[in-house]
Amino acid sequence: MTIGQARLNEVSLDEKATPARPAESIPVKAADNIPLGIVFMIVATVAFAATHALSKWLVATYPVGQVMFSRSAVGFVICAAILLPMQGLSVFSTQRTGAHVARGLSQSISQTFSVLAFMLMPLAGAIAINFSAPLWAALVAIIWLKERAGPARWFVLLFGFLGVLIVTNPGMDTLTLGALFALANAIMLGTVTVAVRSMTKTESTNTLLIWQLATVSVFHSLLLLFGFEWPSHGDAWLFVACGVANLVGQVFWTKALVLAPTTAVSPFFYFMLVWAIAIGYVVWDDVPTVGLLVGSCFVVASGLYLLWYEDQRRQQAKREQATKQA
Repeated sequence: MTIGQARLNEVSLDEKATPARPAESIPVKAADNIPLGIVFMIVATVAFAATHALSKWLVATYPVGQVMFSRSAVGFVICAAILLPMQGLSVFSTQRTGAHVARGLSQSISQTFSVLAFMLMPLAGAIAINFSAPLWAALVAIIWLKERAGPARWFVLLFGFLGVLIVTNPGMDTLTLGALFALANAIMLGTVTVAVRSMTKTESTNTLLIWQLATVSVFHSLLLLFGFEWPSHGDAWLFVACGVANLVGQVFWTKALVLAPTTAVSPFFYFMLVWAIAIGYVVWDDVPTVGLLVGSCFVVASGLYLLWYEDQRRQQAKREQATKQA
């Protein structure tokens, strides 16, 4: 999936070691820059919304595999052009090759499901369902990682899944294939999130990024066997723009988490739904339904509460550890 799925240290990457000076002459500098972090997160949502909209536009004319491969390959080429001169092949250094490959396979399937969903249903509806990924991640963590889940956690999960049901409207004639693809993407995305959670203990952000883009590009290249059509000159630039927008979104998403605490900036990620509704209305005349708006509120509210609840649990764990060490 994206860089943002990795657990990042909440310190500024721009801080550099400075010579020791007397204590009274050292300026007080906060590690966090919450306002700038919020701006970066909003920029990321615009970039991701543009990525999804361009993918939906292109997949209406070109094979899904071609759209997926071009998006991944463009991101990989740009990322490699930046990281390789800085770190060389050492950026690929890892003791967890199998985990990276498994993650790349899972993400390539997940991203393909998301684009299929965009092709078959309104943009905002697919994104709203995708927002249930944190709920699936929490559920997988309970089942797979054996994390404890109290009544509050179970309640928010059920509340969020109710929102998914409202958005998908699973009646006999209303549960569409697009909604199923979006739901499959959300489930797989949640699973990948849990897997990446353990990888961040040994892997750097750059290593996670380069491996992700490389493996996803390889797996998406296999989809070219199912169809390829040479794009027109104008469409070729749209393919490039799609890949660039996706990479920009990932970079700004990550930087936002570096600049500010997760709980301060992550709520603004849901702005992407606003842009998706606006783009869908302007480009495809998609008028949001009552079910979409109500269900989206359920999903977003549950995601925000789950974010706050998990942060409180982490803070409590830190306090208990500090007490034991005192």
